[in-house]
Amino acid sequence: MATPLTVNTDRDADGAPRVVAEGEIDLSNIAVFTEALAEASAGTRHPITVDMSGVKYLDSAGINALFDHADEVDRLRLIVHPFLIRVLTISGLSEVAVVEAATPPAAGA
Repeated sequence: MATPLTVNTDRDADGAPRVVAEGEIDLSNIAVFTEALAEASAGTRHPITVDMSGVKYLDSAGINALFDHADEVDRLRLIVHPFLIRVLTISGLSEVAVVEAATPPAAGA
């Protein structure tokens, strides 16, 4: 049974591709995540943003997919839940992609 994961692709205000993921990323749903990354880049090398602020668990399959995708685009920008900063740093992904901690929503928002 696949772990719950919601993935959407769209464009930022400046037209740059963006992937937004929410849930957990693991071997059971990696195909959905990988397909969204491929769709967002659409065969170009333009920078893309991957918003994983709603992802609290990422296994090695997810990390490998991000590494593979970082090799295919000029710049991969990851906005991640603070829980993931350490694992992305230890894995070395922060060396090949811009990794930023998501900011918590404002109080009352």
